[in-house]
Amino acid sequence: MVNWRERVKWSEDSLEELRMAAFAYIKQGKYEIAIDIFEALSLLDPESAYDAQTLGALYVQLGNPAKAIKAFDRALKLEADHAPTLLNLAKALFMLGKKDEGLKLCNILKNEENPQISNIAKALVMAYG
Repeated sequence: MVNWRERVKWSEDSLEELRMAAFAYIKQGKYEIAIDIFEALSLLDPESAYDAQTLGALYVQLGNPAKAIKAFDRALKLEADHAPTLLNLAKALFMLGKKDEGLKLCNILKNEENPQISNIAKALVMAYG
């Protein structure tokens, strides 16, 4: 496998600047551009769970749950049990009609300490349960 970061001689600072640019596009609602950047970041920094999770969240936002699930699977391999990733994975599963799988995740996440995660999980259980 080619180490693209090494090949293009990018530093961690360069990657962080690219992430900030992608985040600026997200704030502007330009998700397609942000997706392109996070796809590139996934090649340049394949060990970044943040990049994979954010890419998946963008795919959910744009209604592409199949691509989102691939990104979430990659993120969870790098950082297992990351609650925001699991919550977004549940949303993607619901989008694909996989209600039982989505509910299983949400029922676990509704006990999460972070109320932003637990409240959304509870709302999803009420909506899909």
